[in-house]
Amino acid sequence: MTTRAAVAQRAAETAARSAFGRLLSWLAWQWRDIAAAEDALSDALVKALERWPLDGVPDKPEAWLLAVARRQLLQVARHDRVRCDPAVTMLLADEDSEEPSDAFPDARLKLLFVCAHPAIDERVRIPLMLQTVLGLQVADMAPALLMSPAALAQRLVRAKQKIRDTGLRFEEPAVDDLPQRLHHVLEAIYGAFGLGLDAVDGAEERITSLGPEAKFLCKLVCVLLPNAAEPRGLLAMMTLIDARAAAREPQPGQFVPLPAQDPQLWDRDAIVVADKLLWEAARLRNPGPFQLEAAIQSAHCHRLFTGSTPWSGIAQLYANSNSFYPTLGSRVAGAVATAEAGELEQGLLALDAIDASEAGQFQPWWVARAYLLDKRGDVAGALDSYERAIGLTSQSRLRAHLQKQMQLTARSVRPT
Repeated sequence: MTTRAAVAQRAAETAARSAFGRLLSWLAWQWRDIAAAEDALSDALVKALERWPLDGVPDKPEAWLLAVARRQLLQVARHDRVRCDPAVTMLLADEDSEEPSDAFPDARLKLLFVCAHPAIDERVRIPLMLQTVLGLQVADMAPALLMSPAALAQRLVRAKQKIRDTGLRFEEPAVDDLPQRLHHVLEAIYGAFGLGLDAVDGAEERITSLGPEAKFLCKLVCVLLPNAAEPRGLLAMMTLIDARAAAREPQPGQFVPLPAQDPQLWDRDAIVVADKLLWEAARLRNPGPFQLEAAIQSAHCHRLFTGSTPWSGIAQLYANSNSFYPTLGSRVAGAVATAEAGELEQGLLALDAIDASEAGQFQPWWVARAYLLDKRGDVAGALDSYERAIGLTSQSRLRAHLQKQMQLTARSVRPT
């Protein structure tokens, strides 16, 4: 590859990583068709790889992509003779104008609420948001959703087809509709944050940068809905998790679990900011799962100030959360908290109560089981669970940590 071609390819990749979601959201919002906007933007990226090595990288790569994608949509519209469509009229108005500025509006938040429409299958709303607004691919999302890529791709195609065929309204929902859609929007934002946090080693920047993007979108939701408590709870939770980043990986390739982290490496200022957000949410007197999870993270972080972890309080918070908002991850974490609070057998019973069909491919369940069986002294069971957990682990630093724990457990066996 020539130097010029390599520069062009890097520029196209950078533009795609940094702006795909914003570009797609803007086009979909104008065109009222997510699938058509996605196809047009993909074609624009292909054209960029063809033209930029010859013509040079434009001064405003994102604006170039937007202009080319828009022309592609117009060409399709002319072919299909739908110029009377309001969306086409809107785009035609700017057809002969100069190349648009790169300061186009960020329509992602609007599109998030469109994708959370109750007419769209609940099972596909979150991956639809992640793909459309943040540019994630099916292969990025399928493992986290415990689905096969083929099944997820099929659901996404059907959802986009339904949006187009039924003419779902591309507008911010009425105030009365917000509660029904808000939770799904926040779940998608949290899903993006989690994918960035759990990115495998060597993951592309579009994955590793999801954390800041998720927090930015959550801040937009807080501005849009100043009297909603849950967005503040989610922002507090993500801020608290980020506050521990330096202690989670103090050296490249090293993984340190939360109980073993040095709290002096935590970001004290970020913890204070997050606690303020959590108190603001609590004053709105509308509790929800993200506020409860934020309270749990806050309790962990206050080891920095008190020197100890309030395991009994954390176990109670998980019990409250799982009574109303049970998720697989929360139930596993609650079982561990119960054991750490001094109820080891109750913790193991809580793990065993989780359906095997759910737990079988869920790596944290096997990690938790290995840890608790080790505490009980069941070395054989712990080693078997560690082996299963390692087989389900994609991060090399976490795999190395689990292998080390497995070795320590094996060495604890005393000869008879």
